[in-house]
Amino acid sequence: MNPQAPVYVRAEDDAWLTVAYYYFHAWSGRRPFWAGLVTLLGGIPIGYIPYADVRLGNVTFAMATTAGAGSLIIGVLLFTLGLALWFQQGIRIFAGVAAILLALVSLPVSNLGGFGVGFILALVGGGMALAWVPGGPAEAVQTQAVDLGKGAGGSLPQETQQTMPQAFPGQRETETTAYASETTAHADGGRNSAG
Repeated sequence: MNPQAPVYVRAEDDAWLTVAYYYFHAWSGRRPFWAGLVTLLGGIPIGYIPYADVRLGNVTFAMATTAGAGSLIIGVLLFTLGLALWFQQGIRIFAGVAAILLALVSLPVSNLGGFGVGFILALVGGGMALAWVPGGPAEAVQTQAVDLGKGAGGSLPQETQQTMPQAFPGQRETETTAYASETTAHADGGRNSAG
C-alpha cells in the first residue's frame, strides 16, 4: 500500500468505471494482491495439464499420467492459497512457504510442474507473499534547519540539541554506567556476598 497515494473522493460526475477502478486499487493495495494472483495462476497449469488433450490434426496427445490426482490436488491447493492471500492477508507467511513447497513438489508429481510454467509462477507468487509487508500510515516528517555551529559556551544550544537527530543512541536515563572491571566483589566495598 502506498501511503503517499492520494485518497479518492468520489465526485458526482465520475463514471462508474473510474469509481470501480479506484475502489479496486484501494482494495488491492491493502493486501498481497499480486502474490495471490501469481500463485493462483500457478495452480492452473499444474492442475490442468495432466488432464489436457492436445490435438494436432488427426493426432491426439494425452498428457494423462498416473500422478493426475496428485497434480489436481497441488493445483487446487495453489489456487486456494492464492485466494487466501487475497482475503486473509494475515496468513501470508504460511501461504508463501506452502506455495513454494507445493511448487517444488509439483516438479516430480505434475509433469515437471506444469511444464515449468506453473512451477515458476508458484515460486514467484510464494516469494512475493513472503516479501509483502503491510504499509503503515505516512509519518509527518518535519524538516528544520539546524545550526550545527557551537555556541559561546562550547556546546550546542539547548533547543538545537533537542531537535538534532543523533547518529548513535545515547545512554538511557534509567541506565547506570557499568564498567567491565566492576564485579560483585567490588560492588560491596570489596566484600564477596556469595557466602
